[in-house]
Amino acid sequence: MEDRFFDSEMKLMELIWEQEPVSAKTLGLLAEERIGWNKNTTYTVLKKLVAKGRVERSEPGFMCRSLVSRSAVQKQETRSLLERFFGGSRKALFSALLEDENTTQEELEALKKMIGEQ
Repeated sequence: MEDRFFDSEMKLMELIWEQEPVSAKTLGLLAEERIGWNKNTTYTVLKKLVAKGRVERSEPGFMCRSLVSRSAVQKQETRSLLERFFGGSRKALFSALLEDENTTQEELEALKKMIGEQ
């Protein structure tokens, strides 16, 4: 899983992870309802995910299943974010997170606990 996910691919992956196994038809309906996409857009993004080896589509019914887990993608994207925006520095990342005025005391306590467990 070397290539990064485009935003459109992530939107469709979220629907797949939530519903899998799910038919392409159902994905089209869900994407229309939740994202505002037409069927052609959904099928185009799905075709790209299949070509990249991230989703498999099988018969009958063009059933779709993910070939990558949500957690694996989260780890990959986090590493990419860390490198691209923080030069690989976890300290800089945490500093940016902690400077956010929307961080609640509960979240801060949970972070302290996680760090203490490492």
